[in-house]
Amino acid sequence: MIRPEVAAGLVRWREVLAAAGVALLGLWLFSLGGYLLGPLGAGVIVLGAAWSLIAFRRVRFDRAIDAPGMVEVDEGQIGYFGAGQGLGGYVALRDLTEIRLLMLRGRHYWRLKGADGQAILIPTAAAGAAALYDAFAGLPGIDMGRLTAALDRRVAAQSLWTREPKKLAPKA
Repeated sequence: MIRPEVAAGLVRWREVLAAAGVALLGLWLFSLGGYLLGPLGAGVIVLGAAWSLIAFRRVRFDRAIDAPGMVEVDEGQIGYFGAGQGLGGYVALRDLTEIRLLMLRGRHYWRLKGADGQAILIPTAAAGAAALYDAFAGLPGIDMGRLTAALDRRVAAQSLWTREPKKLAPKA
């Protein structure tokens, strides 16, 4: 009954639609007014709006799968299984020191650098790469809006996040 491309679009945008539904529920509660439902509705509107923003960024982060390899995020570790000899690797989120977005041969790649100096390249269009949004969101001081917006730019290299070096306590 629903065309396949419309169904695929609805599935892709389902979280944004659910968040908008929550915001509309809040608007309805707010419209009922009163000392209880007015503030409750306002709170639900704010919750729905915040969820909509995060969901919208997550949708923009998700790309059609047209690159080789597979990304796996498991227990604080990012793994990329490349389609070829010597491609891929692992980096723990606690050891991650830099995130860069590179443009190579017309494709975007995440360059994740670990504390040991090793770096792995992950195509943004690899299977499972959408899971990197939630993994990156937990990093200290990261600006997810800037990270998501960078995907729309066609720049050769963009440094998007670096871990601040730990400051040593002065000796007494």
